[in-house]
Amino acid sequence: MENPNPDREVDGEWIGEAGFAVPEGLPLGYHRIVLRSEDREVESSLIVTPPWLGFPRQTGDKRIWGFATQLYSVCSRDSWGVGDLTDLSDMAVWSATKHFASYVLINPLHAAQPVAPMEPSPYLPSSRRYVNPMYIRPEAIPEYASLSASDREAVDETRRELAEELAGSVRVERDASWDAKREALELVFRAGRKAARQMAFEDFQRREGRQLRDFATWCALSEKYGRAWRDWPEALRRPSSPEVAEFAAADADLVTFYMWLQWIADTQLSSAQQAAKDSGMPIGIVSDLAVGVNGDGAETWALHSVFANGVTVGAPPDPYNQSGQNWGQPPWRPDRLADLAYAPFRSMVAGILRHSGGVRVDHIIGLFRLWWIPEGYGPQQGAYVRYDHDALVGILALEAHRAGALVIGEDLGTVEPWVRDYLRRRGILGTSILWFEYDHEGKPLAPEWWREYCMASVTTHDLPPTAGYLAHDHVRLRYQLGLLTESLDSEIEADAREQSAVLGMLEERGALPHEDRDTEDITLGLHRFLTWTPSRVLCVALTDAAGERRTQNQPGTIDEYPNWRVPLAGPDGKRLYLEDLYGSDRVRRLTDVMNGFQSPSRDTI
Repeated sequence: MENPNPDREVDGEWIGEAGFAVPEGLPLGYHRIVLRSEDREVESSLIVTPPWLGFPRQTGDKRIWGFATQLYSVCSRDSWGVGDLTDLSDMAVWSATKHFASYVLINPLHAAQPVAPMEPSPYLPSSRRYVNPMYIRPEAIPEYASLSASDREAVDETRRELAEELAGSVRVERDASWDAKREALELVFRAGRKAARQMAFEDFQRREGRQLRDFATWCALSEKYGRAWRDWPEALRRPSSPEVAEFAAADADLVTFYMWLQWIADTQLSSAQQAAKDSGMPIGIVSDLAVGVNGDGAETWALHSVFANGVTVGAPPDPYNQSGQNWGQPPWRPDRLADLAYAPFRSMVAGILRHSGGVRVDHIIGLFRLWWIPEGYGPQQGAYVRYDHDALVGILALEAHRAGALVIGEDLGTVEPWVRDYLRRRGILGTSILWFEYDHEGKPLAPEWWREYCMASVTTHDLPPTAGYLAHDHVRLRYQLGLLTESLDSEIEADAREQSAVLGMLEERGALPHEDRDTEDITLGLHRFLTWTPSRVLCVALTDAAGERRTQNQPGTIDEYPNWRVPLAGPDGKRLYLEDLYGSDRVRRLTDVMNGFQSPSRDTI
């Protein structure tokens, strides 16, 4: 192909440009373009992505609904104080067989720090490529059954002691749970594996390759030198250094232990997804992808040149977070991602979708632009930096197409309208929260005008459950934490007006009784409203089904509120276990609404 730009001399060497036609009909996937001339060979990447993703074949044209939950907060009486992958499997079976749910949406399962204190936020992980081993159930590992009697008793005794320690605790105690669970996991690891299991473990290591070894080495180094790798001896701050290789060789057993933990987590997550599918769920587990990582984590250590230094990402001020947000996460450099043909992003998305029927992309606007905040400045002094969204969204669609998975983008907050149009054209679902949906006149959006291609819900993990929202708990909490710019009374008045407008529309349309209604009546009415929208995916917060009032996360805070440490409870504030939900009439009444059943009056139950 002709090129209008003439040859030019650069540093004594003549440089020319040439254009080449890419063959039509290339298959979807990752390709290499190779240019050979007389004295050189140059390669470039070509990624062919689906123009449209849409719904996976197994959903057909039907609307689907499912539960959303923070897995760590929903534990059974057999787990170790934190909801785990066996609990997830049981939750999926219960949701599918008893309530006809099509999926379970969970928080990110990304890996955290291997040593205490463990970061409570699942949205601030050390690595998005690997799983937090806190979610492993030791007794579900096949080798547990073959432990000696004394070792099995040691594991059981460790769990009993943990249960006694956590008795009466009002928070999710990750550190205590992980310390106890790690003791048990080390016993199981040291017991060894039968030949076929060892072959499977070795195959997992081969398939994961350098990424897994680097992650496991970082975990082992963290045990010895602390959580912040930038404070380690300089020679250990690069995974490719000879000193890191020497450490890995000297501590090979510990490095292997951390690789084994990832294999076990991978197999238990696979089992949970298989249980969901076997129970009739067309989607199964929907995983959550965090927008970034901890600056001191494994990902920044292994790929430090891909991350920008001296900046973090967050969000500018908005009506809900009037001071803005700083999430404390270093952003990917868009130029380095392009240089690497987006390999880190490709690997991350493929890994998440390996055992999931769908993925929710937190803050999907981050694939278009991110709010960069220079070190030493507040969120108000940030600026947007743009990314190649065609490449990132295309890769997301490609990996989901390969996995037969659903993709949901969390497109709330400050989002340019064209972004939502673009995602719709690519077949990526958006997110609609009932309290945030308004028309151009500022009135609550009528159900018939909601988006078809979205996941619609009443609330989200960054808001209180409906019971707390109706009581203005989120306003009072932000006031107590100093996050409001207006007076408490004026904020509550504004919140009450917004709620009144929504509830008034529900009354007019027959979703709510005009009189003698309580919080549960309103919760049922709000979800009934969702069923009147054209939205193809509906979502029910498990906290709403249980009658919980407390929020899981208050944006703009870290330890001022027990973010991500609130166990599931009922209307009375008492902790609920997974087994308590199995026969719950409260849960059934809400799922009857989602399924379009005529539920009997509560007075007759």
